[in-house]
Amino acid sequence: MNLVSYLLGIIKGTNNKHEERNVEISEGNYNENIGRDFIQVINQSSAKIPPPTGFPQNIPTSRTNKFIGRQTQLEALHQQLQDSNKVTIAHLEGMGGIGKTELAIQYSLKHLQQNSYPGGICWIRCREEDIGLQIVNFTRYKLGLNLPENLGTIDHQVKWLWERWQKGNKLIVLDDVKNFSDIQPYLLPLSSEFKVLITTRLKLDLDNPLFLNVLTESEALELLRQLVGSHKVNQELATATELGQRLGYLPLALQLVGRYVKKRGISLAEELQSLEKKGLLSHPSLEIPQNDPAWTANINLGAAAAFELSWQELSKSAQELGCLLSLFALAPIPWSLVESSAVEQSKEELEDARVELVNLHLLQSDGNYQLHQLIQEFFREKQNKLKKADEQKRNFCRAIVEKAREIQQTITLSDINNLNPFIPHIAETATIYQDWLSDEDLIVPFKKLGNFYNSQGAYTQALPWYEQSISVTRKRLGEEDCDVATSLNELGLLYYDQGRYSEAEPLYLQALELYKKLLGESHSYVATSLNNLGLLYYDQGRYSEAEPLYLQALELYKKLLGESHPDVAQSLNNLAALYDSQGKYSEAEPLYLQALELRKKLLGESHPDVAQSLNNLAALYKSQGRYSEAEPLFLQALELKKKLLGESHPYVATSLHWLALLYKSQRKYNQAEPLYQKALAIYEKTLGANHPHTIACQNNYEIFKQAKNNN
Repeated sequence: MNLVSYLLGIIKGTNNKHEERNVEISEGNYNENIGRDFIQVINQSSAKIPPPTGFPQNIPTSRTNKFIGRQTQLEALHQQLQDSNKVTIAHLEGMGGIGKTELAIQYSLKHLQQNSYPGGICWIRCREEDIGLQIVNFTRYKLGLNLPENLGTIDHQVKWLWERWQKGNKLIVLDDVKNFSDIQPYLLPLSSEFKVLITTRLKLDLDNPLFLNVLTESEALELLRQLVGSHKVNQELATATELGQRLGYLPLALQLVGRYVKKRGISLAEELQSLEKKGLLSHPSLEIPQNDPAWTANINLGAAAAFELSWQELSKSAQELGCLLSLFALAPIPWSLVESSAVEQSKEELEDARVELVNLHLLQSDGNYQLHQLIQEFFREKQNKLKKADEQKRNFCRAIVEKAREIQQTITLSDINNLNPFIPHIAETATIYQDWLSDEDLIVPFKKLGNFYNSQGAYTQALPWYEQSISVTRKRLGEEDCDVATSLNELGLLYYDQGRYSEAEPLYLQALELYKKLLGESHSYVATSLNNLGLLYYDQGRYSEAEPLYLQALELYKKLLGESHPDVAQSLNNLAALYDSQGKYSEAEPLYLQALELRKKLLGESHPDVAQSLNNLAALYKSQGRYSEAEPLFLQALELKKKLLGESHPYVATSLHWLALLYKSQRKYNQAEPLYQKALAIYEKTLGANHPHTIACQNNYEIFKQAKNNN
């Protein structure tokens, strides 16, 4: 016997005690999905319904007795609902698990106590249950309103009930609205006494949305204190902080994990370790235990289940975009990279899919596009199940590699600003998606990340990328491959820049021999290796070993690349510096001038290599005592480096050091001293106290101070 038939039997006087024990109709467990037949049956027997008692409200049980933060949002919400001249609608927006329903519950409970809504507080669940039937049910059981017969559709019935609702302000909560069109028919006409609160995962086209974000770090820690105890959190404060970060400060996730830790009696460190090992969303602490009333009475959905509701509302195209976005790092995502990765979708299709994700708050869009870490993990699990998961990852890697190739050996502040948004995603590719990089592209993310940091003097950050470049290329490509030689050469360059000459030399030699073996004696890579090795010997004062290498590199570059190429200019500059150091000024000057003109022609007037040429030519003039010619070139080089590289770059320190030496030679001590001090401070900060450049600057400064004291 179905429920409707049973109710008809009750109304007609049927006496079936067994069925009466198993089917109970009450205010607390009335199922709004029974259907219109039930409404009609009840209409025929209004005398059987007991009169309402108490304040008219059906506020759900709070999901937590540990409600932290959100005071500002509670106040803003109440303010929005206070217009007395018209029906007011406030709406809470945010991703699943952010706490929209709980905030609405807390608001309702607070104003139930304050009697702000004497007309009643009516809570409507909009996701799974019939909205109209819930309104009819509330008014029948809470207000004692009985519908007359033949009112027609449920819309007409609700309209009739709105008009006869008891006096006084009343709050209507429409919780978890899936589609505004579902609720729109019920919102008009309403009198100004009606205050409507909507919670939704959607971006609705309504005024003044109240967007709920994740908790702050301090709020997350306080919530954990409330859940697991202050002593435990304070004792494991660093772990608690990391746990909050790992959960993205999402209230639902913090609630679930806090309850789990408390129930199991484990430490926060044990929980964090277990989360890292098993994965967040698949961990039992982020799921709701089956048939456990201690949990399900308060929290209905685990984190993954909460996200699944939003996932099911997405089109296939939006689901695929969510999977693609999950491959990116947890950082703002440049949309140009997404477009380059989504090779099968047009810009218009991609835009439509993006709008879907943004509208469901699955994609943050406050000027940048970014995923919450739990949403990212949820999408990654979905991505792994895609039929074209590997193809999507390969397309992603190809797009990242193309962007990475834009990173040059020497980069300016402007380059850094332009490239910074892409760096986390290049790193993600190198770290996680190596298997989807082609053999040709394998070295690129590692080499370019190393170049990015090395060119800024951030040697510590560059080192692991160069080291990984060697190990990764050797593992996949074998010991004898050009990319292995390149990786050795790049690490050698880093060691050279750090002044670790004895470590750089064997790497340079290995790279040179490997290039010769694989490419032959006449190749630009061989010329580069010769040039690097010559530069290393020059800095060590091994001039007789450096010169033949420089000459070989220069001839090779000219032969292979032509007379007009940046690498030719670099070779000319290096050879000139060698002759300058040996006092061969007449041989050095024309080479410096050729290098300078070539760089200006090829690179423009505003380039770090042009600044280097200016500085070197000025140093030559200083060595010759041509101070009036040297000073303006030093100053030009210094200003150009500051402009292009920033005030704190090691190359800026080099220019400051040279200018100080010039003024010292002219006995302009007051002008020289602050330059020594600035140069030394930059060297110590960027290169360290034991770098050859730092030591040379320190020694020259000591000599300067002695000379100053003697005069």
